[in-house]
Amino acid sequence: MKKLTIALLSGGISSERDVSIASGNQVYEALDRDKYEVIRYDPKTDLPKLIADAADIDAALIILHGPYGEDGTVQGLLDLLNIPYQGSGVLGSAIGMNKLVSKQLYKNAGLPVAPYLTFNSIGMVNPLEVVDKLGLPLVVKPVTGGSSIGLSIVKTEDSLSAALEKAFAEDREIIIEAYVKGIELTGGVVGNDELQALPIVEIIPGEEFEFFDYTAKYTPGASEEVCPARIDDAMTAKAQTYAKTAHRALCCKGYSRTDMILADGEIYVLETNTIPGMTPTSLLPQAAGVAGISFSQLLDRLIELGLEDNKTGR
Repeated sequence: MKKLTIALLSGGISSERDVSIASGNQVYEALDRDKYEVIRYDPKTDLPKLIADAADIDAALIILHGPYGEDGTVQGLLDLLNIPYQGSGVLGSAIGMNKLVSKQLYKNAGLPVAPYLTFNSIGMVNPLEVVDKLGLPLVVKPVTGGSSIGLSIVKTEDSLSAALEKAFAEDREIIIEAYVKGIELTGGVVGNDELQALPIVEIIPGEEFEFFDYTAKYTPGASEEVCPARIDDAMTAKAQTYAKTAHRALCCKGYSRTDMILADGEIYVLETNTIPGMTPTSLLPQAAGVAGISFSQLLDRLIELGLEDNKTGR
């Protein structure tokens, strides 16, 4: 059987460039060379080469995070070049990157979310009013972006100002939401029309971390992940249903991973990742492994889904 030529895109120009390169390295090693001829491209420097090679590329694996990779921009370029790719198209990618639009669509789909307020300038924020409406602690984060970059937990009214500056440094619009303390969960989904919910993962940040922040995510041993999560069958089924509902509500394709919090018997949906971390130890591949799908097999499946979706249109 003729090998497929796969364009592996990693790197890029977002603040998550290093994470993308690390993921790309491990994906490159895991791809079956009996099935694929793999060519690497870094969008920071290699877009002209990608465009020149487009006619000879069978499919792309987008292993990019953050703006200009996870937000629909690269997806749109690949659509123009008629290169199939794994994961969501332009619409789903753009929606998943925008936490405000995502929250609105979650609510429309009947998914619980934490109470929140949004602002597009520091001058609009009245700390007293915010605390009166949402209480303390608060979560302050940019509307776009990932890996918890620019996110802060605010425990006092006086510390809100510094958190706002940190978030606004990453984006022109920010979200302030009520902090929900509970069990951190994440649910992976694989598929286009027919969705497979993977086992739920429970995330336990190390004692030195208030939440699953950038350092907790990417420092080996900083956090513990338990899969399947230590929750009962009914709550597991609810979390899996919420992950599939979120996937559909945000117009996702191929795969996604939705982060949630279980508190006081209710699950609150936080956000959906349209390009989850893709190393063998990342959360979605871990869950796939528990479901009996190896990392190499997962990559095969994502490529298949991308080719399938290209035939039916995005």
